[in-house]
Amino acid sequence: MSSSPFSPIFSVLFLALFFSSSRASFFPAGSSSFSRRSILREISSDGKNEKRVEKADYGVELNATNFDAILKDTPATYAIVEFFAHWCPACRNYKPHYEKVARLFNGADAVHPGIILMTRVDCALKINTNLCDKFSVGHYPMLLWGPPSKFVGATWEPKQENSEIHSIDDGRTADRLLIWINKQMGSSYALDDEKYENEHLQTNASDPGQIARAIYDVEEATSTAFDIIFTHKIKAETRASLIKFLQLLVAHHPSKRCRKGSGDILVNFDDVYPSEILSTNNAQSIGDGKEKGLQNMQICGKEVPRGYWMFCRGSSNQTRGFSCGLWVLFHSLSVRVEDGESQMAFTAICDFIHNFFVCEECRQHFYGMCLSVSNPFKRTMDFVLWLWNAHNKVNKRLMKEEASLETGDPKFPKTIWPPKQLCSSCYLSKSSKNGQIEWDNDEVFKFLVSYYGGTLVTLYKDKELLGDSEGNKAPIEDLAATTNAIVVPIGAALAIAVASCGFGALAWCWRSRQKNRKYKYQLHSLKNI
Repeated sequence: MSSSPFSPIFSVLFLALFFSSSRASFFPAGSSSFSRRSILREISSDGKNEKRVEKADYGVELNATNFDAILKDTPATYAIVEFFAHWCPACRNYKPHYEKVARLFNGADAVHPGIILMTRVDCALKINTNLCDKFSVGHYPMLLWGPPSKFVGATWEPKQENSEIHSIDDGRTADRLLIWINKQMGSSYALDDEKYENEHLQTNASDPGQIARAIYDVEEATSTAFDIIFTHKIKAETRASLIKFLQLLVAHHPSKRCRKGSGDILVNFDDVYPSEILSTNNAQSIGDGKEKGLQNMQICGKEVPRGYWMFCRGSSNQTRGFSCGLWVLFHSLSVRVEDGESQMAFTAICDFIHNFFVCEECRQHFYGMCLSVSNPFKRTMDFVLWLWNAHNKVNKRLMKEEASLETGDPKFPKTIWPPKQLCSSCYLSKSSKNGQIEWDNDEVFKFLVSYYGGTLVTLYKDKELLGDSEGNKAPIEDLAATTNAIVVPIGAALAIAVASCGFGALAWCWRSRQKNRKYKYQLHSLKNI
């Protein structure tokens, strides 16, 4: 029986198809052995595309393992989730359009950061099957819009009533998607916007809720401050003041992740900066070696600093930002201490500025105000009002300088604070005397406690960022108040202020105990946002 001359050809084709399909099944999408880059290299055997560099995506890739954590942690007011399939040609063609819009809102170089988090979920991956089913994904690409917290642990149906999640029905190009966003928000964003566009800044001083966004700026300022400190080395004469400030942060920082990071640094502080070595000529070698390990600890988490400001954002890159965030941090610390801790907190902040703030004129001016205090603070109220008054003195001085030199931020001119729009009861009926404002100190104190206390952490409460990695919830009051587990360092610091001879023993005892403590809290941070 004679065989067809085409049989060998068909056999070869069959085997080729079999092995190619088998290889694809053995190396699923996302595998390092068979990634898209591997495919490009194999197809481009002639070397034409070998120099092609893939740019990082602005859209944040989510999957079932990090979906809830990232959306719960983002500082953004809104989120867009694109459900797609990597094999879908329409999805591949849509990606450049989506990226053009995501460039405006995502990443450290975002033009309008902290407003919209733009994400993507690949429904073709088996790990995401249940997630995509929860949101009734019936076609690709499909875009959903809503507050980030509303996506967490949620489901969605196309005809679902009273849902804060909405389908974006007209976003097939970058232009149309941005038009849809502008209609939804009443905004005027454009694809050619560049960084620090003045017209998009939020300047409504009468809205007390805006301070809630500053919780992220407080984290940013804390991280930036310690980056500066580690860069300029720790000296023997400044070591004790840094420890006192860290103890204050461990107990009263408004951000739980910064409290945890401060504790981690304190636990390891003796190993990295031992006092007996810092006082010798070997201090330089300590800074060059083990110091890098301390820097890598990142006081407010691995994704902070994010590279942008929200509440403290100025109309240009040279205004507000770090100095604003640092003031908010100090005010938030002042309203959280107890009466018996007020003098310690005052000393810790004053010494911190004196030893580590690198703007020389600002440092001298602030420390001069510290030295003018003759009697120790015995009440929290007295310390809170002193810091508030000091801030207004700084603003008053800078108002004149910036007006004459035209160096101020036109969108955020320095002013005496708080304005009447925020606290009318803070002003007495006779609002001025010899050009000076007459304040009702009791009302000012109540306002400051509310503003820098409860209102500042509103976003944390709303987003329920108090749970650990296992989903266990910590008490809400843990965010704003001192916990029993942290009373020791504050007591130690107070003892230092009264009797400095006991400092070494108390600090050593506390840190030794902390080294044996396992932290159960772990917060997922937002990647690339």
